[in-house]
Amino acid sequence: MSKRKVRVLVVDDSAFMRTVITDLLTASGEIEVVGVARNGIEALERVRVLRPDVVTLDVEMPKMDGLETLEHLMRDHPTPVVMLSSVTKDATESTLQAMERGAVDFVTKPGGTISLHLKTVECELIEKVKEAAKVQMSCLTSSNKGVRRSVPRSIDPPARKKMIKVSQNNNFSKRSKTFVIIGTSTGGPRALQEVLTNLPAELGAPLLIVQHMPPGFTKSLAQRLDKMCAIRVKEAEDGETIQNNVAYIAPGEAHLKFKRFGSTYTIQLDDREPPRKAHRPAVDVLLESAASERSLQYITVIMTGMGNDGTEGVKTLKRQNERTHVIAESEKTAVIYGMPKAIVEAGLAEEVKDLPDIAPSIVEMLRP
Repeated sequence: MSKRKVRVLVVDDSAFMRTVITDLLTASGEIEVVGVARNGIEALERVRVLRPDVVTLDVEMPKMDGLETLEHLMRDHPTPVVMLSSVTKDATESTLQAMERGAVDFVTKPGGTISLHLKTVECELIEKVKEAAKVQMSCLTSSNKGVRRSVPRSIDPPARKKMIKVSQNNNFSKRSKTFVIIGTSTGGPRALQEVLTNLPAELGAPLLIVQHMPPGFTKSLAQRLDKMCAIRVKEAEDGETIQNNVAYIAPGEAHLKFKRFGSTYTIQLDDREPPRKAHRPAVDVLLESAASERSLQYITVIMTGMGNDGTEGVKTLKRQNERTHVIAESEKTAVIYGMPKAIVEAGLAEEVKDLPDIAPSIVEMLRP
């Protein structure tokens, strides 16, 4: 029996782009374009009739733009959406808003709104559409976003033992200097917002974050999160001193590393080392850098994302530093249960937490 193809609706105001996107997706042999629409109004009607598995949605359109279309779609006909965006400042902001409002992921159009070079991102587009078809829509449409809990929920011990393999760590000390490391990918902007907005201003540790994103988007993401959070959030800069109560997000197209200089630690950005597992920045690279700094201890959080970036890095970190506490996001809340699943299945997690419980867990670990 042949595998069922992913059914896609392509939405773009350009007839040329609709044709190009349709041809690229169809050529994969795994995707069927069941319809096209030239604006949001048409898109909503065709979603209602065609019930596609995934919608590719242009950010900038007349009559009803991508953001407004997305809001109506998530409310009336929740469907996985992959946004297509140019890299202009306005489009970048709109794309990040789309992530907050329920889009699964995005692909940037090389060369602008009418892209003559879309084929250069063909593999990325196909892969993200296929992954979008697998997402748990409840994670994108539930009321979990913005939930505040003062006490982490516990998992029933028998169920926990049956569902997951959790390691033990008796070496973590609340008196030692600690760095928090977070790795995430697809679904990450919403997950980061949930975690970072629930951390207190005086957290008592720095955070180093790898979110798989292209250049330009990481800075806008940091600026948006900084306005929402009690802690400071910024895009990491080469050579800057790492400070407590600051979250540093790795810039697109540069690996994030750090080194000790005297009594301080400084950011090192590396745009020359090749991508790791197709990612630069990569979570594995940051964790390997952390493994070389044995005077520190780490809280490492792996959240939603496709693939297994972070697993080899956690293994390296744990081999070289026993004072490493690993939290994996649960299958229940992860938009894409790839990266955290790899951590859990490898037996590397001390805790498996629903997304709203991750921030309280970090705070508890750092509490004197």
